[in-house]
Amino acid sequence: MVRVTIGFLSIALLLSFVADLEISTQNPWGELSRMVIGAFTPDFFATENLARAILNTVAFAILGVALGNGLGFLLALVFHFRVIRAGCAFVRAIHELFWALIFLQIFGLNPLTGILALALPYAGIFAKVYSEILEEADPAPLKSIPHGTGRLSVFMFAQLPDAWVHFKTYSLYRLECGLRSSAVLGFVGLPTIGFHLETAFSQGSYSEVAALLILFYVIIGTIRKWVRGRLLAFYILLSLLVIPWAGEINQSHIVRFFTEDIVPYPLRVAETLDMAAWSALVSWLKMMVTDQALPGIISTVVLTQIALVAAGALTLLFFPLISPKFFGRFGRSAGHIFLVIARSTPEFILALTFLLLWGPSMLPAVVALALHNGAIIGHLIGRHTENMQIRLGAPGSLNLYAYDILPRIYPQFLAFLFYRWEVIMRETAILGILGIATLGFYIDSAFADLRFDRAMLLIVITAILNMGIDAISRKIRAHLRLQTRAEEV
Repeated sequence: MVRVTIGFLSIALLLSFVADLEISTQNPWGELSRMVIGAFTPDFFATENLARAILNTVAFAILGVALGNGLGFLLALVFHFRVIRAGCAFVRAIHELFWALIFLQIFGLNPLTGILALALPYAGIFAKVYSEILEEADPAPLKSIPHGTGRLSVFMFAQLPDAWVHFKTYSLYRLECGLRSSAVLGFVGLPTIGFHLETAFSQGSYSEVAALLILFYVIIGTIRKWVRGRLLAFYILLSLLVIPWAGEINQSHIVRFFTEDIVPYPLRVAETLDMAAWSALVSWLKMMVTDQALPGIISTVVLTQIALVAAGALTLLFFPLISPKFFGRFGRSAGHIFLVIARSTPEFILALTFLLLWGPSMLPAVVALALHNGAIIGHLIGRHTENMQIRLGAPGSLNLYAYDILPRIYPQFLAFLFYRWEVIMRETAILGILGIATLGFYIDSAFADLRFDRAMLLIVITAILNMGIDAISRKIRAHLRLQTRAEEV
């Protein structure tokens, strides 16, 4: 573990010398002071149709997560087939915002765009997690099943009861993630709270931003209070009624997108698929790789690795904030509020905030990713320390942290951190939409120029890159024998 830690630290340090971490704004302190003033003077009446935006945010999340949950549950039952496993890995490797950009070209600003943008990647995530939960379920009930019992009966009466509680817990966590993703979908035009956040940020209306974020934190912070299994059907029906089902689906647009728009340009304009057409395709692919894919991949990997190590450093600073081994009730309450805010704010919104402070470089993205993921893992590690037994005569304060607690939680810390590696990579890619030169920058530019063939090629490359990081992460965790339940993170 020491060698792996030193290796990742060294890589991040070396990459930091070539990364663009420059602060380019002329007066960041002035902008920060305006943000602070706005945070303490929230204006809850500045946003028109605020209630509608909040309801839309919740409705998109509920419908998207519910559909993804159902599909993922069915896929988990056949997850042992390699083609299913590969397909799920591919769809979950593409961020919800990229799916939204794709479905915008197919359905336009129709609610189906937002629902499917959440449901499709979440189905892949649910399938993976649910299959792992079933594999880790207590095998004892299976031994009591009579020989010859049907596979469906074995599943319903022996496997599902033990796994059901984990399914419910993970579904609640995924709904929280869905709320964050639903909010961010507003940045591509859907009528969620992110649409109003983008407007408020662009106008410098930080009092309005503060009000919107406070309401968003309340929704997420009270999720365990208002989400009840017996009310699920009512919530789904209400969400279907709340969402504005406006905008017609043009069938010709769908056909054109799949038969023309995403076909590589050299093949689309070729009269016949002769050698000249294929030669033009090769030249087009070389241009895409050298001019866009390769620079985007390098920037994405550089940013990801620095953010990963920074998230680990912040985790080690954050987890004592909610640990009873270091703070009393008041201190832990304050630490809990801080971590809830940090992990509830989507990385996209955090990066946008820091971008306004420091200008377009990798620095806003690194800090946003590190803060968000550090808060998530710090919360998990802090809870992990609650049941630790401290030996009699153990040192206090810093010595307790360094010589007793840290060595015992370090394997779990690395397990969580490497599990979040692929998630950080996904988020790094989409932050390019804000102007940071990751793969998302080139994807967003291609969509803006209506060059959908380029966009789809780069999205596929992004998915392959994420799948590669996920595979490396699994190998490292297996090599170090790091164990963590998938539904925890």
